[in-house]
Amino acid sequence: MTVIEQLTKSAEYIFEQVNFRPRVAVTLGSGLSAFAETIEVEAAIPYSQIPHLLPTTVEGHPGQMVLGHLNGVPVALLQGRIHLYEGHDVGQVVYPTRLLKQLGAEILVLTNAAGGLDPKMQPGDFMIIRDHINLTGTNPLLGPNIEAIGPRFPDMSTVYDKQLSEKLTTIMRNNGLRYFEGTYCGVLGPSYETPAEVSYLQKIGGQAVGMSTVAEAIAARHAGLRICGLSCITNLASGISQQQITHDEVKEVARRVENDFNTILKGLIVEL
Repeated sequence: MTVIEQLTKSAEYIFEQVNFRPRVAVTLGSGLSAFAETIEVEAAIPYSQIPHLLPTTVEGHPGQMVLGHLNGVPVALLQGRIHLYEGHDVGQVVYPTRLLKQLGAEILVLTNAAGGLDPKMQPGDFMIIRDHINLTGTNPLLGPNIEAIGPRFPDMSTVYDKQLSEKLTTIMRNNGLRYFEGTYCGVLGPSYETPAEVSYLQKIGGQAVGMSTVAEAIAARHAGLRICGLSCITNLASGISQQQITHDEVKEVARRVENDFNTILKGLIVEL
């Protein structure tokens, strides 16, 4: 079965559950899934029930698609994501992103929990992603191109939509939130970075580092979605902070900024 046939089957199953076509989609990163509680839910479908969609295995990623409205805007939320470090093929990792496009989404907001590479950052800050560096060692467009999705050689000069990013900037300023703008370095994981690796990432222009987002952004760009990205800085990277990094810390900081995170996403979606 081709990828397009799989996506068709997945979409058909969802449409059987609910007559709903999203305009805006959001991928919710580690510890950020509570945003789903802010929308008027039409349906919440576990990934495990959707044909060809893999369930999540990482704590802090509930693993369901939530469909509903926020101030009248039809929204699809990926409540949790699939990661390369779980041992999945890159095509499986970006399958939910491609499915959002198949469902009718036009705009994708990619969120994540990330380590800060700028010593000025503090846990709980936000970073608007202006660009990324793919250090995962793979690409979702490897192999024969799926012409029905996008071109063989998609342009990557403006992956993160400038207008959407500027809207995020305005929302941050209007709400008095601490934020940065910069380049996100996507690494494979699951081990956190060494101090030497952090030094390297700083030297090549990174402001934040994490284990997601990049493959999804490439697949979304390939499919013609407008994208913006938002990192929640949950810790300072190794060598900047002398504290040991744990996933529990990541989830705790994400929980602490939950209200600010919800304010940002609500503000953006209402603007759209």
